[in-house]
Amino acid sequence: MNIRYYFILTAAVLFGTAAYASAQVVGNNGEIIDTTDIYKDRADSLQGTVFVARQAGNYLSKGKPIRTEVISAAGLCKMACCNLAESFENSASVTVGYSDAVTGARQIRLLGLSGTYTQMLDENRPVMRGLAAPFGLSYVPGQWLESIQIAKGSSSVINGAESITGQINLEHRKPTDEKPLFINAAVMSDTKMDLNVASSLQMGANWSTVILGHVSGNIKSFDHNHDGFLDDPAMLQFNLSNRWLYYADNGVQVRFGVRALQDSRKGGQEGYDRNTYTLNELEPGSNTYAPWGSDIMNRSINGYLKVGVPLNEDNSQNIALVADYNYYDMDSYFGATKYLAGQHSAFANLLYQNEVNESHKFTVGLSANADRFNEDFIRRVLAAPEVSKSGTTNLVNAGVFGEYTFHAGEKFSAIAGLRGDWYHKNGIKVTPRLTLKYSPFDEIVIRANGGRGLRYSTPLVDNIGVFSTGKAFNGNFDAHTLEDAWTFGGNITYYFPFRGLSNTYLSFDYFRTQFVQQMVVDYEHTAYAIDFYNLDGRRSFTDNYQLDFSIEPVDRFTVTATFRYTKAKIELEGKGLVEKPMTSRYKGVLNLQYATNLNKWIFDFTASVNGPSRVYDFMAEMEDDNGNIIYKKGLTPVYPLLYLQVTKRFKGVDVYVGGENLTNFRQKDVILGSKRDAAGNVVPSYASFDASAIWGPLMGIKVYAGVRFTLWKKA
Repeated sequence: MNIRYYFILTAAVLFGTAAYASAQVVGNNGEIIDTTDIYKDRADSLQGTVFVARQAGNYLSKGKPIRTEVISAAGLCKMACCNLAESFENSASVTVGYSDAVTGARQIRLLGLSGTYTQMLDENRPVMRGLAAPFGLSYVPGQWLESIQIAKGSSSVINGAESITGQINLEHRKPTDEKPLFINAAVMSDTKMDLNVASSLQMGANWSTVILGHVSGNIKSFDHNHDGFLDDPAMLQFNLSNRWLYYADNGVQVRFGVRALQDSRKGGQEGYDRNTYTLNELEPGSNTYAPWGSDIMNRSINGYLKVGVPLNEDNSQNIALVADYNYYDMDSYFGATKYLAGQHSAFANLLYQNEVNESHKFTVGLSANADRFNEDFIRRVLAAPEVSKSGTTNLVNAGVFGEYTFHAGEKFSAIAGLRGDWYHKNGIKVTPRLTLKYSPFDEIVIRANGGRGLRYSTPLVDNIGVFSTGKAFNGNFDAHTLEDAWTFGGNITYYFPFRGLSNTYLSFDYFRTQFVQQMVVDYEHTAYAIDFYNLDGRRSFTDNYQLDFSIEPVDRFTVTATFRYTKAKIELEGKGLVEKPMTSRYKGVLNLQYATNLNKWIFDFTASVNGPSRVYDFMAEMEDDNGNIIYKKGLTPVYPLLYLQVTKRFKGVDVYVGGENLTNFRQKDVILGSKRDAAGNVVPSYASFDASAIWGPLMGIKVYAGVRFTLWKKA
């Protein structure tokens, strides 16, 4: 990596954004636009008084009809939160892990299932689909966000049918934010550096924009466990976004924006060169083999448009159009294997909403989604003959939907939704969903919901860790199965009448997801191979239980505790019904935060305990250097994680230091393989090589320091 180039570009981004911020134009009447929702009216600001309140970092929304956990802007500052993948450590609902020990790709789990079954939304636009899924979490800087909403279970049909376990909606910094300039810079002990710049500008009475810039990378990669593989790939990412809002005097809102990113990452063994790497057998006693690694370049460009038009004076009737286009390009090499792919994605949603009165509201609309994949794939490993695929695949669906909402005051609400979609490979599918909310007393909220979810699988990128193995691929790895599942569940929350606070509660929820059709990626059916096949009548289900507790026993001291238990089962070919491998049985999280008067100092501590998971059969008999079984009873160990951060706040400047994984727990033997050279290093060419069997942390203790600078608009 050219360090000089890195810092020159960083300085250029900073200077350009600061200059643009200083040249902003403020409307004569000083109006501020409420952009929380596309249909909301403008709200005038009161310039005379500023009220400062401390926002809860994580909390359960009391007003939402579906069980929704909110990670606020304050919650996004609790840790380094360099990107979205690092923003869920305070949540037991979402578990984050690595896809493999080579690429640095992160994956989430919600309700015990892979994040591919969770619909990711960017202000209600579907994102992180297909090729964008493996690394998408790393491409959303935490300091770009205002909040994250995690909705469990079957969500609204308005945004499509792809939500199976839930929806995670991202709210970005707004064009109308009263911060002409925000800068966040952080450095970690592993040499990773992260810089974010945001500038919200009011361009007169009707126009506003926000510019978001990001650059990150590591100066050096390490191999602390001395297994011959880098712990983290060498990375360099550039990310730039520009969002606009036009608010007409007649109430029409137009939002549009563009975003571009480039990300390069090289992992594996030092010296890997994709241009010269060839498969080779290892001669007895020799260590002259080509280093194995991964070399990935991702590029993306996105544009969107949202138009809201009120049809009457009180905005009880309106129409809206949402359109989104994204192109994603992935050039990836793994040893002698290459996967070069491009994805064109287009999404369109046309809605009509009518709020008849306070009790009745309905939304109807048309939507369409189209994906075009161009793939050039060659799988070269010693374990099997070469496999290749190239060509174009089109995945298209279009449909109609309707959603009816009934409110009986604050006591009861019901949302009934129905979609009918035509899938060009599977015909017409109907997606019903129902959500109920009942509050018999002010202190109690009861919710229940259920419905169907459908999504096209992309087996190779959904499971990108399979490339970091020497195993053969068997079955329909190139198929795009329409996965079909039903999710049902409920939630009951009791809000303690404690000191008049709404963030003191005890909550319990249960959800079950049951698949009708699923793409199964089976590591255990065939030795030295990964089998891809459809569920086709076999069973696959997950039961998820969670308990949440939050209290503020004294002013400015909050205690939040959550515990999640997951029972996940799948019926594999030749094995019958078994526990899903590499799926943690439980997770508990305790977060303590104390702030001094006026929030001058903020102390934040998080501890989590992570339960065992069943390992693959080929791992069950693994031994350590002393001949002891590593995974007793075929289960991973229970392990703790500790995080600590201290923030000192000055006028317009926050300085923070912190540490992650303070227990220094790391998964051992992340690189599996029985073939070794004379020096004892794993030879990745062989079928026994596997760097995808990851269940725990890959990095040990990390400390970091950072600064946040905020320039507020003058009254």
